[in-house]
Amino acid sequence: MTKDIDTIISLEHFLPYQLYVTSNNLSGFFSDAYKDKFALSITQWRIMAVLREIPDSSADEVSLKTHIEKSILSRAISKLLQRNLIQRVFSQQDKRRSMLSLTSTGIDVYNDIVPLSVQYEKDILNCFSESEKNQFSTLLNTLYQHTEKLKNTP
Repeated sequence: MTKDIDTIISLEHFLPYQLYVTSNNLSGFFSDAYKDKFALSITQWRIMAVLREIPDSSADEVSLKTHIEKSILSRAISKLLQRNLIQRVFSQQDKRRSMLSLTSTGIDVYNDIVPLSVQYEKDILNCFSESEKNQFSTLLNTLYQHTEKLKNTP
């Protein structure tokens, strides 16, 4: 028996859908720029950004910071290693543990990307006033923190 529900969801006004589509749009624009100019995926760029911010990070630490699934992260790390954009150093105490960091080539590529990324962010946010940008950032951070709590609640 089908239960009749009075509520009809309009996807265009449904927050999870709006965030999903917006995220896809932003990722698509960014992905094209990274792929065309630097032959990098968004995942690879995010790994590089973390390693520039927090050098000598383990893959697990990068995964936690980026929210990238470990199998996807592992493939991206392999490609970055092959291109000599990052390096892996194994711990002397525990050979199973390794630390990742950007190579000098990786730092050069990172430094080439950052101005484009900053400009890209400015272009995206130019539809907001300064006050709205601050408010949007605060609201987005609040929503992020709340969803992290919900995700970790049984």
